Amino acid sequence: METPGLVVHGEAAPFSTALRSLLNNPQYSDVCFVVGQERQEVFAHRCLLACRCNFFQRLLGPKLGPGMPSPVVLSSVPADAFLAVLEFLYANSVRLHRHSVLEVLTAAVEYGLEELRELCLEFVVKVLDVELVCEALQVAVTFGLGPLQERCIAFIETHTQEALRTRGFLELSAPALLPLLRSDKLCVDEAELVLAARSWARVGAAVLERPVAEVAAPVVRELRLALLAPAELSALEEQNQREPLIPVEQIVEAWKCHALRRGDAARGAPCRRRRGTLPREHHCFLDLPFK
Repeated sequence: METPGLVVHGEAAPFSTALRSLLNNPQYSDVCFVVGQERQEVFAHRCLLACRCNFFQRLLGPKLGPGMPSPVVLSSVPADAFLAVLEFLYANSVRLHRHSVLEVLTAAVEYGLEELRELCLEFVVKVLDVELVCEALQVAVTFGLGPLQERCIAFIETHTQEALRTRGFLELSAPALLPLLRSDKLCVDEAELVLAARSWARVGAAVLERPVAEVAAPVVRELRLALLAPAELSALEEQNQREPLIPVEQIVEAWKCHALRRGDAARGAPCRRRRGTLPREHHCFLDLPFK
């Protein structure tokens, strides 16, 4: 009876180096991608991509025929991110960078590369900072990456004031902003949060060419106006008349809490104090203090 053969392994490093040398190398390549808004040419090898990734297997299937086909246009992925994806497919390792990791993560999710996705998620958590966190939150919400969303929200809860001043905050979608405004743990006063929400809505209104109040509608109900002092609420009401942001009935509900000195006086008017809420005289009448 013949004995089974023994599988022996050569050194992995030279093999990985040899494959990496083929990355974006026109020699022997049989497919060309035109990538990103800059339309950068990237050369690759169909058989390697197809055997490593189902997305490319479908994209580069038999319909393209033999030989060098027409360039494949992938305009939505930046060139640096696409090259990082190819590096992982060729060498099973990749050098990630803070400035581009979210784009690589996005590509990994869209291409169904679960291992690369997990590597990117681990890297994002390690380098998460004030400038990156809102952008990471947006990616997490867009692709349903629950654990990353939780880490981002927890980070923002600790560094709220700094995060609210970033460009990434102003560019959040309404679904990404909503869980933030629902948090009791934000380290920011409600008056500052109202200002941040107005700035966010103004940016969205300019980009979408829609009224500020319409852009703010999905999230503005989460602002806890009853936490504001009467003078602050009056000033907000005057500004709201000049630039509508908050529904009138929401302001009326906040006034009702003041008039009746009860936090539960108006249904739907959140009165819970956040972690960063500054004390005001009327807060002693609120029924739901922050714990």
